[in-house]
Amino acid sequence: MNEAVKVGIIICDRYKSCAGGKCFRALQNREGAFSRYQGQEVEVVAYTSCGGCPGGNIEYAPEEMKKNGAQVIHLATGMIVGYPPCPHIADFCSFISKKYDLEVVVGTHPIPQKYYLTHEALATWDSPEWQKFIGPTITDEKIRLAYD
Repeated sequence: MNEAVKVGIIICDRYKSCAGGKCFRALQNREGAFSRYQGQEVEVVAYTSCGGCPGGNIEYAPEEMKKNGAQVIHLATGMIVGYPPCPHIADFCSFISKKYDLEVVVGTHPIPQKYYLTHEALATWDSPEWQKFIGPTITDEKIRLAYD
């Protein structure tokens, strides 16, 4: 049996009281950004918030996650679907990967349809950078509706 991939999840602080239901459902179903683990065992070794803008917990949480065995850090979907989306995502990705030598994935659960429609109407994600960020969680309409 292969060893489990160990992941840490960092959520946006505005959702700090989130119980993680959509993230854990998506992990179980291997949907959204967790589809990359199809056929693999995955263990969540840590779950925390960014600490609030501008992400004070980003400086320290990945170190703790790495000590707990994290190999990949997922920045939760809430960071891209909330309005406004996190303006620090690119910095978080760069900092965590360079300082802690950890892979960073933007997204957890699929983007819910209601958020997809809002951001599409506002053209929030029209840039190539945002297209890259939302790529792992965009899915199709049927799955997006299931996460509304």
